[in-house]
Amino acid sequence: MLQFQRDLKLVKHLDGLGFEEFWCGEHHSSGWETIASPEMFLAAAAQHTHRIRLGTGVTSLPYHHPFNVAQRIVQLDLMSNGRAMFGSGPGALPSDAKTHGIDPTLLRDRQDEALGVILRLLRGEDRFSYECDWFELHDAKLQLLPVQADMPMATASSISPSGMTLAGKYGMGALSIASNSADGLDALPTQWSFAEEAATKHGQTVDRADWRVLMAFHLAETEEEARNQAVDGLHRWHNEYNVWTLGRPGAEHVDDKWDLLERTAGGGASGTGTSVIGTPDQLVAAIRNLQEVTGGFGVVMGFAHDWANPENTLRSWDLFARYVIPELRGMTVGLRESQEYLNANRDELMGGAGRAIMAKVMENERAAEAMQITAGRMAQRAESGEQSEFRPGGGIPEE
Repeated sequence: MLQFQRDLKLVKHLDGLGFEEFWCGEHHSSGWETIASPEMFLAAAAQHTHRIRLGTGVTSLPYHHPFNVAQRIVQLDLMSNGRAMFGSGPGALPSDAKTHGIDPTLLRDRQDEALGVILRLLRGEDRFSYECDWFELHDAKLQLLPVQADMPMATASSISPSGMTLAGKYGMGALSIASNSADGLDALPTQWSFAEEAATKHGQTVDRADWRVLMAFHLAETEEEARNQAVDGLHRWHNEYNVWTLGRPGAEHVDDKWDLLERTAGGGASGTGTSVIGTPDQLVAAIRNLQEVTGGFGVVMGFAHDWANPENTLRSWDLFARYVIPELRGMTVGLRESQEYLNANRDELMGGAGRAIMAKVMENERAAEAMQITAGRMAQRAESGEQSEFRPGGGIPEE
């Protein structure tokens, strides 16, 4: 119960900081991922937020009748006043597939089949029937349609080309969710080509602006602070979750927590690590590097990993909103140019301002007299070597 409340607090915090999207996925096992119904959680989040879009990242289509999936995403869109995003996938955990009695080799084909039917329902097509080996529809049509005429949609993409191929086939966005692993990063440069090829084959179009890439990071004011805050949580997450629980291929137990941190985030933005644990400037550099490596994508998704305690985690998101987003959007260009202009012309500008002030002072007899007294005292102190005492908000103290 407290975990769900903390997750809701995070969504509310991100909404207040101006983040545009929040995604949460569907899991039924592992002991680590506890949201079984993303639509239900996001409906609750909609009541605590105002602007942020809410995405199913993802709904595992092989586990559900497509008609029910379509109805739930429509209801979420209505309850969130048009802020729903529909993300789908084949299911991430083999243990979930086993629980549902589904052969893992069938998952991706079933996602494809379900997705085609769901899109027809969401478009409000005339009643239609459909029969296959795992579900049936008879004279099906939704009685309610989404608020949004063009709801954002995306499909999960990992290392294989299947996710990107589906995105191209149906002309939708993609969620690259394996980019916080070395293999996932290596696959990214070629991933988008699969979407483009499939789109051409099926008469669709795809846009890199709809490509969302996952990044793992933890930020603090200094790199040392960030590393100290995240090192223990990262160590537990890797050894207990990736290695012991999931047994992910290639993942191995690491005893030394600092060694693991170096492997994960070594070298900062230009290093070989898959994550950034450091400062906002380092993350900006890493995102720009990833944009160059991939050829460009539209959205960075931050991975909610709880490597740090709740307070430092919220602070990390705050730093992202305050420094990373404005820099990447070019919002700091004008501010920096204005500062540089003032610096380059400060003698002329400040000299002119000083002369204007002196002119006004000399127009007033009492002000001119006070200025002369002050100047005289400063000259005396300078001759005697005495240091003038300045106080915030005041000038030279009275004698």
